[in-house]
Amino acid sequence: MINKFSFKQLLYFGIIIEIIIFFIFYYAKEDIGDLFRYSARYSGRLSLLVYLYCFYSYVRTFLIDQDLKKVKDLVFIFGVLHLIHFGFLALSVYFNDLPIIPLKVMGGAIAYLMIIVYPFLINKIKKTKYHLIYFYYVGIVMLMTYVARLKGDFEGADPELFHKVAFFVLIIAFLRFGFSFYKHREKFKLL
Repeated sequence: MINKFSFKQLLYFGIIIEIIIFFIFYYAKEDIGDLFRYSARYSGRLSLLVYLYCFYSYVRTFLIDQDLKKVKDLVFIFGVLHLIHFGFLALSVYFNDLPIIPLKVMGGAIAYLMIIVYPFLINKIKKTKYHLIYFYYVGIVMLMTYVARLKGDFEGADPELFHKVAFFVLIIAFLRFGFSFYKHREKFKLL
C-alpha cells in the first residue's frame, strides 16, 4: 500500500502526523514540559515504526537486487521525522530540566548523525556490511532506549507495555532480517 504514494506524499504525511502528535499534547497537557515530554515519546514511537519499515524495505531491496531509490526516499523521511523527534526531545530535556550525562548520550548522538548522513551517502555505499552497520546500530540504540525505559532509568517515564512490545519487535526484526542476509550470503558480497 505504501508503494502507491509518492515520496512527497509520504514525507508530508509523516510531518502531518508529527504536527498532530504535538497538537494533541498541546491541548491535553497544561505544563510545557509535559507537552514536549509526551510529544517526544509518541514521536519516537512513530520513528520506530518508520525505522522498521526502512529496514524491511532495505532487506527486500537487497534480496531482489534492486536499486536503492525507494530505500533512499524512506530513510530520508525517517531522518526528517527523527529530527522532529529530536527537537521534541531536546525541548523536553530543556523544559523539564533533565540532566545530560555525556557518556550516556554519546551512542545516541552518533546514531542521530548516522540518521542524518545516511540518506545522502546510501548510493555511494557499495558494501552491504556498511548498510547493515547503519540499520543495526540505529536499531540497537533504539533497543537500548527501550531497555533503559524498562529498567526505569528515564526520569518522568514509567515502563509501559509498549516498551516491552517494542523491545521484542526489534529483537525479532534483527534476527529475522539477519537470517535473511545470512541465508543469501553467497548470492551477495557482504564484505
